Amino acid sequence: MVATPSAERLNELLVDVHLPILQISQYKQLNDYLSLILRWNARTNLTSVRDPEAILSRHFVESIACAQALPSGIATLLDFGSGAGFPGIPIAICRPDLAVTLAESQGKKAAFLQEAIRVTAITAKVHADRAETLTTQFDCVTLRAVDHMDQAVEAATHLISPNGWLALLTTQSDLPNLQTAAGPTFLWSEPIPLPGSDNRILALAGRT
Repeated sequence: MVATPSAERLNELLVDVHLPILQISQYKQLNDYLSLILRWNARTNLTSVRDPEAILSRHFVESIACAQALPSGIATLLDFGSGAGFPGIPIAICRPDLAVTLAESQGKKAAFLQEAIRVTAITAKVHADRAETLTTQFDCVTLRAVDHMDQAVEAATHLISPNGWLALLTTQSDLPNLQTAAGPTFLWSEPIPLPGSDNRILALAGRT
């Protein structure tokens, strides 16, 4: 069995990038989630990053930074093309006040997300189909490392409620193209640098 980094290590990583530390119960949930990723990744390609330390520093810390930067006043969130659950599952752990939906069309990854919800006991649900097939709207839609990101952003705009938010984990160089894809009805905030990278950002836009 692969040994997983302790909650203390995740705490160290958060402190290193000046992010607030989490509750003990949240560290346990995140450790359980990491252990599940490592077990499933041995037979299912959830993420190309295999090293536990790298998963923590690249995926977990970035997702936690996103969770802590989301606007106040939102109640529902869709993680569009959730994959292995980034950033949706860490958001659900860090922001238990949010009703989180994880949209994932690939069957094995959707099954993993269902198991992750069970293991971490978060209040989230999986939409095991393309996000575009949803008929409800959400206060916030997140996208991170989605195939054909510009097309996904355009599709995501139809799933955002009036006065809702779009949250993109992307790069500074890709942002202008994604802003164009989102269309003229969004007001963009100043991008927030994401920890662990010189060019990755969280771009937030509110529907006007």
